[in-house]
Amino acid sequence: MKRVILTCLVALIGIFLATGALAAADKAAIQKQVDEIVVAIDGGKKAADFKDAAKREPYYVFIMQENGSLLVHPSMEGQSLKEKAEVVYNAVVKATPAGSWVEYEWQGKMKHTYVKKTKGGLIVGSGYSD
Repeated sequence: MKRVILTCLVALIGIFLATGALAAADKAAIQKQVDEIVVAIDGGKKAADFKDAAKREPYYVFIMQENGSLLVHPSMEGQSLKEKAEVVYNAVVKATPAGSWVEYEWQGKMKHTYVKKTKGGLIVGSGYSD
């Protein structure tokens, strides 16, 4: 009986550690993706050059003007995030040139989004949900 309990406990600890490592890897991949796009835009590329990034799985990218107009997004391109999802807009508009993680609740899930501002003021972001 003790052996079964110990085995279960070790398995649970392994799951928790693996989940934490996976989240860290996901965050690193998301941040790298956003940082690379910001560098490319700062280097002269246009937001439209990254339309395919809105279809990336599992972490799509969005590019937005500071006023909320979505230039790149999987389903809301050309629409205003400020008008469609103000709580999300209020979080992602906090982007800085150094990049930062923001959190907000959307449709009953906690969202974690890495956002970074280009030299021209565009906001590039991507994230995951719990």
